[in-house]
Amino acid sequence: MKEEQNPWRITGQREVYTNPWIQITEYDVINPGGGKGIYGKVSFKNIAVGVIPLDEDYNTWIIGQYRFPTDAYSWEIPEGGGTKNETTLEAAQRELLEEAGIKALRWDKLLEMHLSNSVTDEISVVYLARDISLHTAHPEETESLIVKKLAFTKLVDMVMKEEIKDAISVAAILKLNFLIEKKLI
Repeated sequence: MKEEQNPWRITGQREVYTNPWIQITEYDVINPGGGKGIYGKVSFKNIAVGVIPLDEDYNTWIIGQYRFPTDAYSWEIPEGGGTKNETTLEAAQRELLEEAGIKALRWDKLLEMHLSNSVTDEISVVYLARDISLHTAHPEETESLIVKKLAFTKLVDMVMKEEIKDAISVAAILKLNFLIEKKLI
């Protein structure tokens, strides 16, 4: 089998659930071993975006909030959903201002990743925001947020101590830390 070849065969599909954010589809499949089965896929109607704001002294800002799906409090980089009507950069700029009250003059794409590719097609794009200025945050009504400023090295420590578990945040923080250590940023 070639790397690009799809070993799955779809013989039927049906929408199981939909709302403004997600759609769940169940597929009847022939699996790579030739057996019949089902496969469920969660499709997201938005693209996940995240931002690591970084000032000239290597301080950053994180967001704390209670996450309904995990029934736990979570510290994360500013992040949210980008609509189909905006670019990922526009969505990241909007989310950073909404959640943290920060605007930035310099934006660099830090990473793009699949978040859980065994069950979802969700894509995430994360940016590094620099040359920042502080403004008033305007979180959505579904968000009760705490904004915390801290040294980027402390943020890395929080990841290593598993105090930050959000996949987008962990990947972005570790990648930025690698770039900083290699003096690529």
